[in-house]
Amino acid sequence: MRNVILTCAILTGFTGAVSAEELGIASYYQNPHFSGLIAAHKTLPFGTQVKVFNLDNGRSAIVKIVDRGPFIKGRIIDVSPSAADALGFRREGVARVKLMRE
Repeated sequence: MRNVILTCAILTGFTGAVSAEELGIASYYQNPHFSGLIAAHKTLPFGTQVKVFNLDNGRSAIVKIVDRGPFIKGRIIDVSPSAADALGFRREGVARVKLMRE
């Protein structure tokens, strides 16, 4: 019985960890294994597509989660340099964003 409950809790945790909307700070990073509009997120499953809205300039882009991170307090997503360009914050390095699962 204990194994069944634990398995259900783990499965529920993976599917329930994805919120419909998330607000916070985005930064960008270089991933040597992937290119394009990709991102790192702490909990979203790999392969998830997320629409990222830059709240500072109104631009948006759809990115694919391929990595874990960011590991700096207060940041919710790290995007690739090309995604940062599309979102218009590469020069600044960070932006206030809203994430919505596609």
